[in-house]
Amino acid sequence: MQEDRPRIEIEYCNQCGFLLRAGWMAQELLRAFEDELSEVAIRPGSGGNFVVRLSGDVLFSRKTEGRFPEAKELKQLIRDRIESERRFGHDERDPV
Repeated sequence: MQEDRPRIEIEYCNQCGFLLRAGWMAQELLRAFEDELSEVAIRPGSGGNFVVRLSGDVLFSRKTEGRFPEAKELKQLIRDRIESERRFGHDERDPV
């Protein structure tokens, strides 16, 4: 059932013009986790925020980290919480 799946929320600063970045990130996350997530919501905020939450828990905060998240980084953070055995490609192979 879809309500049992995790929900992503991306809060962006509308005063700073972060909407396009939030939309692009939402698209990347939906592409990667379309069968695992119930939804990806984009919510306007203020104060320079760009916060990504998974089921209410903060995964990434631009203010805390001092930078924007990379798509790969967010995908790995989400994967580690909801599907830890999943791999995204050759760049995640275990070192030899």
